[in-house]
Amino acid sequence: MKVTQHIKRAKGKTLFSFEILPPRKGENVNGIFEAIDPLMEFNPPFIDVTYHREEYIYKQRENGLLEKVTTRKRPGTVGICSAIMNKYGVDAVPHIICGGFSKEETENALIDLDFLGIDNVLVLRGDAIKSEGKFVPDPHGHAYAVELMQQVLDLNKGKYLHEEIESGATNFSIGVAGYPEKHFEAPSLKSDMKYLKQKIDLGAEYVVTQMFFDNKKYFDFVDKCREAGINVPIIPGLKPITTLNHSTILPSIFHVDLPDDLVDALDKCKNNNDVKEVGVEWCIQQSKELMAAKVPCLHYYTMSKSSVIKRIASELF
Repeated sequence: MKVTQHIKRAKGKTLFSFEILPPRKGENVNGIFEAIDPLMEFNPPFIDVTYHREEYIYKQRENGLLEKVTTRKRPGTVGICSAIMNKYGVDAVPHIICGGFSKEETENALIDLDFLGIDNVLVLRGDAIKSEGKFVPDPHGHAYAVELMQQVLDLNKGKYLHEEIESGATNFSIGVAGYPEKHFEAPSLKSDMKYLKQKIDLGAEYVVTQMFFDNKKYFDFVDKCREAGINVPIIPGLKPITTLNHSTILPSIFHVDLPDDLVDALDKCKNNNDVKEVGVEWCIQQSKELMAAKVPCLHYYTMSKSSVIKRIASELF
């Protein structure tokens, strides 16, 4: 079932969902199940699974020269989605990204997802890898999420890359990302909104936001979306702060601001246990306010660690 269908069936009730990471290379799917099992009591209608591109490492040869070697740290998104649907009977939402993938590789992944009965995708550009200062697209891939989205839409019309004969059409429901504090590469929120509107006009059916810690920024973002004619469901993405270094790492990596009240509370913490208590309580209060505003779904970024999210969900669902 499509994400938008789940939202419609809920009839205004706020749903619970979450995102997991594929395990690192060499690990198996049991780690995923261990992260999901404790959260199933809250009846998530869908679970997101991130997609990860290649990265580069440099190995020194015997002659002293460096060899650039490609490595994948978190493979398995397609297989994990299939395993989730088979084990739990819950819809999986794989992330599809531009970075590191050619159009042919993207098409093959989408064909596999369609074959497995997966009919939701979250379309993203993806981030730059650590060895590159800025995002660099695959030479045979897409540079922007809107281009990737168009490829998915083409498949929904039965239009494949290299086939002249008519092929079966897919039926993917497409979600896209939204940034309440704007994408860090966008010159302004207005500019960012323009490109989001472009994706919605093309056929994106819902938006999932980047994490935020100030609900006012989400509410303002929704208001601006509605003013721009973006009327699809806008799902807030939430992440509790659980360690001392989160207060600096999260703003740096995800380009989000922390409210002064939260920073003041974190400054008083003496250890990670104190931080976790502050972070959990803050996220609970965020969630309660968002539920009171009747958001369609609360979507939690778990990093495949479920214990804290279970504490939060236990207060809400």
